[in-house]
Amino acid sequence: MHDHPGHHDHDHGHDHDHSHDHDHSHEHDHDHALARHRDGVDAICIDRVSFAYGDVEALREVTLHVEQGTKLGVIGPNGGGKTTLLKIMLGLLDGFTGDVHVMGMTPRQVCRRGDVVGYVPQKHAFEPRFPVSVRQAITMGLCGKTGLFRRYAREDLDRVESLMEQVGVMGFADRPIGSLSGGQQQRAFIARALAPGPRILVLDEPTVGIDVAGQRKFADLVNRLHDEYDLTVVIVSHDLRAVAAGCEKVACLARTVHYHDAPAGLTNDILRDIFHHDIEPLVDGVSSMGA
Repeated sequence: MHDHPGHHDHDHGHDHDHSHDHDHSHEHDHDHALARHRDGVDAICIDRVSFAYGDVEALREVTLHVEQGTKLGVIGPNGGGKTTLLKIMLGLLDGFTGDVHVMGMTPRQVCRRGDVVGYVPQKHAFEPRFPVSVRQAITMGLCGKTGLFRRYAREDLDRVESLMEQVGVMGFADRPIGSLSGGQQQRAFIARALAPGPRILVLDEPTVGIDVAGQRKFADLVNRLHDEYDLTVVIVSHDLRAVAAGCEKVACLARTVHYHDAPAGLTNDILRDIFHHDIEPLVDGVSSMGA
């Protein structure tokens, strides 16, 4: 729907071997990689990205390539850089080194548009009397695509109605969004993120506070939306169980990518390396910044 060719203007390449993207030791064929990117292989290209908050290193040489249509889980300890990487990808954080392209665009270009990435942040509680209905809250997702003061197209409003059906909130579309349960609000936020018709859906810690049965329902919903809207899905979480069951690929991030492949390949040694990684200086240095 919104496949933009863009320019992949970095001075190093990658070969798109998705089996173990944590190996940065060899040079890649740039021309071949560029051609494959323009052919639409990848929705997200993150190449050798590093970032520091002052003297505190948050990300080091992170390379991650996400094929279009993939469901990717990004796991790692709190303070391991997941939120920092998300902010860079969404165009909310500058000052990084390396290259990032999302649907062939730079993060700044993505940030200026509202129909490339649908982002669902960690859950926020609404005042029960917050004077916005569920339908209005979901319709607000169109603003990034159409602008604040332009009239919405009929097809966009029809998409909102269809999404409300898909996520199961049509029955209380006219109720204040603050009156919904946490799980209902989450489904409404997913619909809001998908309202402008993005190709990529990013969910940040979507299963916090949800029991096992709720996690299964959430995974079923994401799978249905993935198939219905031809999405690339990225789920960011510190909880391996929350992402492994429904994702074809898992990337493990603790300052750098320690593993990127199918969940079945994760070993106890890899998990120990990730979750027992020495991140105390990072947590101490940037805890106030939400890294």
